[in-house]
Amino acid sequence: MNEAQNLRRLLDGGRIIAAPGAPDSLSARLVQRAGFEAVYMTGFGATATRLGTPDIGLLTQTEMTEHARNMTRAVSIPVIADADTGYGGPSNIHRTVREYIQAGVAAIHLEDQVAPKRCGQMAGVKLMGREESALRLKAAIAARATDDLVIIGRTDALQAEGIEEALYRARLYQDAGVDLVFVDGIKKIADVEAVARAIEGPKVVSIVDGNETTALKLADLQEMGFSVVFYALTALLSATRAMHDALTELRATGAPEGGPAKHSYAEFCEIVDLGFHQQLDESYGR
Repeated sequence: MNEAQNLRRLLDGGRIIAAPGAPDSLSARLVQRAGFEAVYMTGFGATATRLGTPDIGLLTQTEMTEHARNMTRAVSIPVIADADTGYGGPSNIHRTVREYIQAGVAAIHLEDQVAPKRCGQMAGVKLMGREESALRLKAAIAARATDDLVIIGRTDALQAEGIEEALYRARLYQDAGVDLVFVDGIKKIADVEAVARAIEGPKVVSIVDGNETTALKLADLQEMGFSVVFYALTALLSATRAMHDALTELRATGAPEGGPAKHSYAEFCEIVDLGFHQQLDESYGR
């Protein structure tokens, strides 16, 4: 069973799938070690870790698919990957889908923004036309052909045009044939509830640290009928704060003692599976 088939099995099980965001392969390993059944390759995190810049469409298709390929190699759970807008016209979308399948991801989401694109939580989002967006999703579905890749239709209409337009587009993308729909940019519990009431069938919600939706528990989202929840930035924001605090302490005291809690060297070696590589060297090295 490949990971796309594994994700479909999990979706068919009727239990909500929690997929924390991982900005890189190391954090993806930590998601798996924590016991989660899937991991979300967040474009926000990928852009931050690779470029140190905001999520405004700076990574190319090649960079994103390489990032995805490294992540799928690092874990044995389904990777749900951000595929931005598909990186161009129908032919680009076709290539994007085939590249992500080759990379071994279980699912991708495609959004309906135009350049310059923005993170769903940012202001200034601009949208493609409704019908154009639906056709682009149909192009992705056609590119998938007989493969098992799960395709998620994402709309960023909430920030740009409001909840009613977001709901309209979500239904339109369902009609286009996507496996799940995803209204991004939600900051209020009322909007989570509105999506839950208005959209039947499989759907995704993203809970982003710093807004009121973090009060919702996994059981609440399950009861509302969501199939997948992304905790897109929890690991990234926790990690950057911990690194900031550790470095601030080091600068102030001149010694690495103190500051936030740290993994030991041995614990870190276990996370990156050093023992496996040592065993290979012992068995086959000179």
